[in-house]
Amino acid sequence: MIRVLVVEDDPVAAEAHRTYVERVPGFAVAGVVHSGADALRFCERTPVDLVLLDFYLPDTHGLKVCRALRAAGSTVDVIAVTSARDLAAVRSAVSAGVVQYLLKPFTFAALRDKLERYARFRQRAARSGEVTGQADVDAMLATLRTPDRGSLPKGMSEETLQAITEALAGADEGLSAASAATLTGVSRVTARRYLEYLADQGVVRRRPHYGQVGRPEVRFYRAGAAE
Repeated sequence: MIRVLVVEDDPVAAEAHRTYVERVPGFAVAGVVHSGADALRFCERTPVDLVLLDFYLPDTHGLKVCRALRAAGSTVDVIAVTSARDLAAVRSAVSAGVVQYLLKPFTFAALRDKLERYARFRQRAARSGEVTGQADVDAMLATLRTPDRGSLPKGMSEETLQAITEALAGADEGLSAASAATLTGVSRVTARRYLEYLADQGVVRRRPHYGQVGRPEVRFYRAGAAE
């Protein structure tokens, strides 16, 4: 079994990631922690093969955790699980030894694809002897690097998902489907579908909002935002 440490500051997202990992054959969750310091302590005391690492932690940045692991002599592999989309973060992740980079929000299928590719990579790397040539090296690295497709449910687009996510980022008081639709230019039904998808992924939370009259309105809040 490949032993995985989940490092995620939001408890809801951490539980979702733990559940996802445990659904993939060949993987077992060794632990779940919510800070960089706890991640380093856990890896120091407990055998871990792979870390699912959020970058935006309450006490430090995930890249600092990667560098600290390497400085301590750890050879544990790291898959970044983060909303950091700037190219500087991606370049820094590569230089810090991150083997995979998975953007939030993501589906179970997307994480499963990354984990299965990582498992195949480990199997290739565990074989004794030397590679016979450049083709073997290329094939081994391609096991990790070939992009996955179809990670979103049918009919959903990365562009609309990004627009909804960005609208939520600026809404500390939450968004209703109608508000999200107005901000992004999509229909209310479409906005609701994307918000529900984000809620199912543990990225946002649903809460009823009670007005003066009528039924309560469902609002969606970023996980960890003040409600």
